[in-house]
Amino acid sequence: MRITKRVALFIGVGLACMFYAAGQSSHSTRLDLFSGVELNYRNIHHNNRIYDLLINLTPGLKWHLKNDWMVAAQGYIPVYNQYGDHYKKVRLNMAVLSKEVYGHNQFFKFSGGLFSHERYGLDVKWMFPATSWLAFDAQVGLTGFCSMAVDWESSRMERLTGWLGTKVYLEKYNTEFRLRGGRYIYEDWGVTGECMRHFKHCTVGLYAQYSDKGKENGGFKIIMMIPPYRRKTKTVNFRPASHFRLTNNFQADPYMIRSYHTDPEENEREGSFNREKLTWGSNRMEPDFKEGGMP
Repeated sequence: MRITKRVALFIGVGLACMFYAAGQSSHSTRLDLFSGVELNYRNIHHNNRIYDLLINLTPGLKWHLKNDWMVAAQGYIPVYNQYGDHYKKVRLNMAVLSKEVYGHNQFFKFSGGLFSHERYGLDVKWMFPATSWLAFDAQVGLTGFCSMAVDWESSRMERLTGWLGTKVYLEKYNTEFRLRGGRYIYEDWGVTGECMRHFKHCTVGLYAQYSDKGKENGGFKIIMMIPPYRRKTKTVNFRPASHFRLTNNFQADPYMIRSYHTDPEENEREGSFNREKLTWGSNRMEPDFKEGGMP
């Protein structure tokens, strides 16, 4: 079977699962339609230009179904592109079916579909809060390459990646420390240490990395949650994206310690699990978004 047929079959099975989940969801569903802006820049110092810029609109949706199922999708609409032909087309960036499972203080999230960073496949995330201040987490995925940027290009779903980590949360200072290491999507092995301070509606962090291919690296992150912070919850909701993020790394290496995302709004502040069920870390703070519409 050709690779493209394998990908089509994989997506077809995913769609069948999606419609099955929707059929089981009855009336207990919520559809969020949102959009944000993605800004990319790289330092080139060439032909009297200091930076190359790439600006994309990122429309997306989250369909929250019964029993902790969710369908998520995101597209890219280029607005300004100096990165070349690979980034000039309107394209699908993410289409994922996921299911969260909880029990005995263990939290799992199973996902399948088209992920970010042009990966498709299967993914499992796990978290175990050992105490109020100590937690362990991990992620493992079996993926292949799939890109719709120029044409439909794909590879076999046979790359195994994953990481194992630990987290410490100091609630008095709303400060979190993270350490994780593993094998990443460009087949490098690496370790990352992070320190993050959570403020009201904003998280600021510093990180350091070491990779067997990219060697030392470091930088900072800023995650700002986007208002309105009071939102009416209906069956269908229109809103801005949940957050804006700025990530700086000193090496600007696009292939060092890279992980894909399985949720278009995934970020270090909110985590991967339902905050109403996982009350650990920054989830113990007052939520950024509350029901009730504009005050």
